[in-house]
Amino acid sequence: MSTTTAFRPHPERFARALRLARPERVGVVTSVVGLGVEIAGLNAPVGDLVTVGDGNTAVDVEVMAATAGGIRCMPLAPTPGLRAGAPARSRHAGVLVPTGNGLLGRVLDGIGRPIDGGPLPPIAARVPIANRPPSALERTRISEPLQTGVRVLDTLTTIGRGQRLGLFAGSGVGKSSLLSMIARGTEAPVSVIALVGERGREVREFLEDDLGEAGLARSVVVVATGDEPALMRLRAAFTATRIAEAFRDEGADVVLMMDSLTRVAMAQREIGLSVGEPPATRGYPPSTFSLLAQLLERAGTAARGSVTGLYTVLVEGDDHNEPVADAARSILDGHVVLDRKLAVAGHFPAIDALGSISRVANRVTTPQQLAVATLLRRALAARHAAQDLIDVGAYKSGTNPLVDAALEHADAITTFLTQPMDEQASARESWELLSGLSQRLGGTP
Repeated sequence: MSTTTAFRPHPERFARALRLARPERVGVVTSVVGLGVEIAGLNAPVGDLVTVGDGNTAVDVEVMAATAGGIRCMPLAPTPGLRAGAPARSRHAGVLVPTGNGLLGRVLDGIGRPIDGGPLPPIAARVPIANRPPSALERTRISEPLQTGVRVLDTLTTIGRGQRLGLFAGSGVGKSSLLSMIARGTEAPVSVIALVGERGREVREFLEDDLGEAGLARSVVVVATGDEPALMRLRAAFTATRIAEAFRDEGADVVLMMDSLTRVAMAQREIGLSVGEPPATRGYPPSTFSLLAQLLERAGTAARGSVTGLYTVLVEGDDHNEPVADAARSILDGHVVLDRKLAVAGHFPAIDALGSISRVANRVTTPQQLAVATLLRRALAARHAAQDLIDVGAYKSGTNPLVDAALEHADAITTFLTQPMDEQASARESWELLSGLSQRLGGTP
């Protein structure tokens, strides 16, 4: 007697077979104008990747806008061989970013691929580059200071774990050097560094001279040089942020350093104008300023762990009220101003102590620390107000005790505010020096 058993295909294999048997929809490139690529015949959503061309000329583009007539895309790589009529195939997925401790010590490109010549790192998971910021009510309060190794920052502009701080300066004033100094001196166990729009020459110098072997060992560096497509430069900022978020999700306190936020805004300006957005303030389309808020809000504290964001802002023509600087300052939790006059005088770091402020300093310092920091600020402000009289010799000693003290101890104040680039100072040492200086200025022990 024979029996027959009904064939029951495995559900997962059956679903996979159906996907493979489904007809592939192929679109076509209708135009390549400037930075934009228009494709007809595909119904891909914004954020999806599309492969354009065949063989060696194939290039990935990302959907940036959709219209009734097709989709508008931006390339992730140079497109010298791209032409109208080239086939386009949707990958039905967006950019995925690698995560995990295997990334430490590695240098990645704008979408997370290793570019340092080493083997592929062990990856914990690949996650979508898009992510929601922590809910406002889930964020823990900032209550602990973060040591940077820079005296003037640790005392006069104290940074809290989970804070977002901007370093504002014109070109050549020392933003990148200060950022590398913080990368070596910070007490955070993990640093994620994004170099966006940098000169290719400076990347290796930063890795070998500024960051060093020890700094690189606990860092993940994401690089998109200035010659790369605008979309790759923009994605580098979000890739670095997503990697930092993954470490935060594991409960780590991470420092995210981005150089520079202005070049991220410039990349978005190129993209926005290419897909048809109208130019607004100084040529920046409206999406630029909403994108800055979306990017910066992803840093900070969460239910556990934190991402302390340090962003350099290149102010055009030393105008600290230009649109990107003004928008960034309104979003960030504090700003550090670097002064060109101090830089040309050899004062490093060229931080304008009076023009810099941390909005959480009073929450992460003790009353005694806040008092000695305030006394030095008052002395600096008094001397600044009387500087014109001092320069022409019209100031009379005894008129203002704070000015007298600032002039008498000018060398000690300068020594405290300056620091060699290769010198690291612990927060404890910095506060002790400031306490001793405040006593000399007339403060109480």
